[in-house]
Amino acid sequence: MSGSDDKPRGSLLDALKDRSRVVSSEIGATVPRGLRIATAYSWRLLVVAAAAAVAIWLIIQLKLLVIPLLIAILITALLSPGFGWMLRHRVPRWLAIVVSVLTTLAVVSGLMWLVIWQVTREWPSVSERTVEAVGEFRQYLIQGPLHLTAGQIDDLLGQAWSLIQEQAGALWSGALAIGTTIGHVATGALLTLFILLTLLADGAGIWRWSTRLFPRRARPAVDGAARAGWVTVVNYARTQLLVATIDAIGIGLGAFFLGVPLAIPIAVLVFLGAFIPIVGAVLTGAVAVFLALVYNGPWIALWMLVVVLGVQQLEGHVLQPLLMGSAVKVHPLAVVLVVAGGALIAGIPGALFAVPLAAFVNVVAVYLGDRAWETGAAPPSGDLIWSTVPRPRRTPA
Repeated sequence: MSGSDDKPRGSLLDALKDRSRVVSSEIGATVPRGLRIATAYSWRLLVVAAAAAVAIWLIIQLKLLVIPLLIAILITALLSPGFGWMLRHRVPRWLAIVVSVLTTLAVVSGLMWLVIWQVTREWPSVSERTVEAVGEFRQYLIQGPLHLTAGQIDDLLGQAWSLIQEQAGALWSGALAIGTTIGHVATGALLTLFILLTLLADGAGIWRWSTRLFPRRARPAVDGAARAGWVTVVNYARTQLLVATIDAIGIGLGAFFLGVPLAIPIAVLVFLGAFIPIVGAVLTGAVAVFLALVYNGPWIALWMLVVVLGVQQLEGHVLQPLLMGSAVKVHPLAVVLVVAGGALIAGIPGALFAVPLAAFVNVVAVYLGDRAWETGAAPPSGDLIWSTVPRPRRTPA
């Protein structure tokens, strides 16, 4: 046999690695380098987009499991500072869990009771004032600068009613969807409570088991990236809890002293809305101003707007740095786009979890890109869409 026949032929993988065996055509040689680079980026981006689409589809299909899991993780992040403080002061873990969970349930139950109590107490006067406000607004349209006639107003109302009827199918299907999920609310609540108890009891053990699913060489990077992301989520939850509390108390008291009805429900709405950064504060503040405009007139609404803006400025620039020793560095455009995208994909839950998920993914990506597990350095705050930075301290000259 000839020498060429004696030469080992090798495997298919060796052939693929050997660039000398790659057949290139004249057309491929004439393709500009920039176009080849763009093509290489394009197919990789398509693969990433396809993987993200599949992940989003799976999350939507398993929403009855994913939403309780995310709620439990967010509550765990909210309870983490107090829970960790109790453990550091040698409080037994089981007692710390009981105190944390019972405190959370007491706060939620108390807020719900206050809302129901004030709504049932003030509903007759609120409904009566609503009828009066609608009549006053109708007279304003007729006698005001628009000079509309009663027939034109009735036509506009008829068109609005027709639009509602056209969308009745979608609205009714949504109502049926809500009705079907009501049967799962209790199950979701119990699942959330169970996951919360499990995370508080042995969250570290669960994570150590989870890291074993990755190759041994990748475990340090996965563990370091996830821990850096978790620190960001805890800081996010702590910051938003402080923001929500300050905004709710300030705006609620402002509504109470200005005589705006349903001050407690307004405060609770502001508290819940504050967990959606920027967007939630704008929407809940607008609701408070609108209620003041409808029930108390334009001057009280103007003062309500002053209260809303004043409380948010006081919270963001004075109380938050003073109480936490740090300030929140948020890129508004990124937050608004993330919240809008989350709302389009998954509605209210998507808007609620969009920012912490995006912040977590951002920290993990920056951590892995910088190979920070090798140096132990924290991700640079300038590369993050959401981060807390230390409050600048003045040193004596």
